[in-house]
Amino acid sequence: MSVSTEIAQEIGSESSTGAATLNTGGIFAPLPTGTSSVPVTISYSSSVPSIQSASTSAAPALGTVQSSLENGGRTSIIPFNTTVIPTPSSSLAPANLTLNPSITSPTASRSGNIFVPIATDAPPSNILVKPEHPVPRLGIENATGPIETNKFYANFFLGDQTMSTFTHPYSVSWQKGTGAAGSWGLAISHIERSQLAYGQGDPAQNFINPLGIESLILSAKELSDSTTLTTDSLEGFSVNVNLHPADGVDTLIQFPLVQGMGFVTGIYAGGTPLLQTGVFFNTVNYAGALGYGKNTFKYRITLNDNTNWLLYVTPKGSAGTPAFTLNDSSHIQGPADFFGTVQIAKNANGFDGEAVYDASAGAYAISGSVSASMEDSTGTYTLAWDKGGVTQNKLLMFALPHHLESMDYATSAAVTDVQLETTTKGIAKAVAADSITMSEQLPLELGFAPYHPKFGSMKSVSNTAVSAIADAAGVELNQNMDEQTNLDSMYFSGKGLAKFAAAVYTTNDIAGQTGLAAAALKNLEAAFATFVNNEQSYPLVYDQSWKGVVSSATYETDDSGVDFGNTYYNDHHFHYGYFVYTAAVIAYLDPDWLRNGTNKDWVSMLVRDYANPVNTDPYFPFSRNFDWYHGHSWAKGLFESGDGKDEESSSEDAFSTYAIKMWGQVSGDPNMEARGNLQLAVQARSLQNYFLLESDNAAQPPKFVGNKVTGILFENKVDHTTYFGTNIEYIQGIHMIPLNPSSSITRTSTFVQQEWDTYFSDGRADSVDSGWKGILYANLALTNPEASFQFFSQPDFDPTWLDGGASRTWYLAFAAGLGGA
Repeated sequence: MSVSTEIAQEIGSESSTGAATLNTGGIFAPLPTGTSSVPVTISYSSSVPSIQSASTSAAPALGTVQSSLENGGRTSIIPFNTTVIPTPSSSLAPANLTLNPSITSPTASRSGNIFVPIATDAPPSNILVKPEHPVPRLGIENATGPIETNKFYANFFLGDQTMSTFTHPYSVSWQKGTGAAGSWGLAISHIERSQLAYGQGDPAQNFINPLGIESLILSAKELSDSTTLTTDSLEGFSVNVNLHPADGVDTLIQFPLVQGMGFVTGIYAGGTPLLQTGVFFNTVNYAGALGYGKNTFKYRITLNDNTNWLLYVTPKGSAGTPAFTLNDSSHIQGPADFFGTVQIAKNANGFDGEAVYDASAGAYAISGSVSASMEDSTGTYTLAWDKGGVTQNKLLMFALPHHLESMDYATSAAVTDVQLETTTKGIAKAVAADSITMSEQLPLELGFAPYHPKFGSMKSVSNTAVSAIADAAGVELNQNMDEQTNLDSMYFSGKGLAKFAAAVYTTNDIAGQTGLAAAALKNLEAAFATFVNNEQSYPLVYDQSWKGVVSSATYETDDSGVDFGNTYYNDHHFHYGYFVYTAAVIAYLDPDWLRNGTNKDWVSMLVRDYANPVNTDPYFPFSRNFDWYHGHSWAKGLFESGDGKDEESSSEDAFSTYAIKMWGQVSGDPNMEARGNLQLAVQARSLQNYFLLESDNAAQPPKFVGNKVTGILFENKVDHTTYFGTNIEYIQGIHMIPLNPSSSITRTSTFVQQEWDTYFSDGRADSVDSGWKGILYANLALTNPEASFQFFSQPDFDPTWLDGGASRTWYLAFAAGLGGA
């Protein structure tokens, strides 16, 4: 049966010329004579090449499965440890003084919104300003302030601007004249779990969502090979993508892209709407007018892959149904000089789903924001959206699993039965609301000491443990700190500083060796001063183009991957979190150090760079790394990526938040401390849904859950590997480091035990002969602290079992504090 005949039968009015004519004035023209609908069969091989391969698996018009690990800005460093210096380089004489730690009382309550500025002044004057960045600002309009570098829409201003952007549950991409339809519009795709491609093994090493399926495309007849794409309003949760018929010509279609949006909306400013598909139209029928003024017009579309979609057209300032014409199985053309919105939604929920979409049609989200408050030990945060279009209608927004688990009563009542799969975050459910509110219990008592969610902070340990800690401290605090911290890498330097900070804290507060701690603290302060004075191998610079503090390494070497791509905004939370934690320990033990404004300003600069709480700071963007919609951070910066942003180390993500909490506490910023508490609680929930997979995990595919950790989680795929090697201790361990007081919040004892039993029990951990061995046994303290303490306290302990960012001093205290001694 031809498409035109089937449409005619459904609509029930066929003209003498063979065209199916809507009685409301809309016209669907017939296909050319002899043309029939083209069947589309979606078929994906279950045996995708290993993700380590550089090959791809392609199916024309059905999408591409990318099977290579995109490692933009990443350097292969095996082993992933800094050099361990186990032998003391000198004899450190205990200082003849006693440290006077600052009193740090956790903030119990904060009234009002805790998202307030940290500061708004310029970075310290010894940070050189660079007016340009190696990555140009491609097609970004009207942006005078800071620009988000690590958000979901970055592909629109990187590379050739055609890589996919993932709004969840949809993905969109600019076709730029390519693809099955050869379109110049914005393609819309949604992938079901049945379409996933899995890697080899049981559990599967990876799962990947096919890319490039052009289910529907919003375009215009006027768009052609002269079309350009620009962006504006690049904010924390949203961006406007604009298509221009030619460079310098006004926007013809604007797409407000917002995380979780229920519709993909095109706002037309003249021109002729063109709805295209690479999957082919099977049936299209008109379903009537909606809304108070009957000014939104609805169409049902079935594609040849048997998916059902809804089309809503809301003209601006005009009466009557706009005429849309079916030209062929791939094109529907709208009226010329059209002003208004065209909206697309996938309906996988039948007529009940249609009713939900109908109620919100015509309204669309423009931008988003987050606000939060505290009451006692409960933190409440709200994601709210500004809206346009038919503003009397409630927005339809999709909530992710971790949102649904913690929603308040009013928001839960607005959750509908409409649900769609996301690419890597499980099933999302649509909420008919202009905002959603969630609540979390906050870890207020979490401090520098070993911590357990049930028992709180534990600074008191047995005499046996104190003796072992003191012996370890006597060795480690005599090492040359400068040699292990003044490196050509912000990441490895930060790890070294944090190692010594944890050891100094432990020596003073837990082992009671105050003289040794005081002497070591002076060395630590001197090592830290190298960075405050900006005298390290590659000093920090302020990038005036994107607006952030980056390593000068790429400027000096022309290597985008040096120091893991720090200059390109990769991993700033990983790198800078170690420095912020170190500063918090120093300020806690030596309050006079904090009173030096230079020290405080430098640390606050780092926090503003990766975790700025406002969008009004003229020097740094809002929340560069942490994604308040997804509940975790994204590490990838200014690198084009077919599979979107990614995150490798969930543990360093959480540690960077813990560092913010502690810096806020010791520096006297209760709002920062509160944000750290809330962010850490949200992270714990998010990581346990998407990264750290207990056996009953419902978010990730059952074929993958047995890996226990995701490895690298992209927006479009998940791969049980690392950027620096495939040893199992690397893959699992990168989600452990650094073991710190917050680890027990994010890594449940049930998960740790399941992971240990899967990979490291029965002597398998002992076969690891590197710094990763210490990481594995420190992590074991979360479920079996006795075995962990026994490992670190053995008399023939080999210092090469310690990662360069970890100390035996702290590991002994960590295991003992959790009950190991």
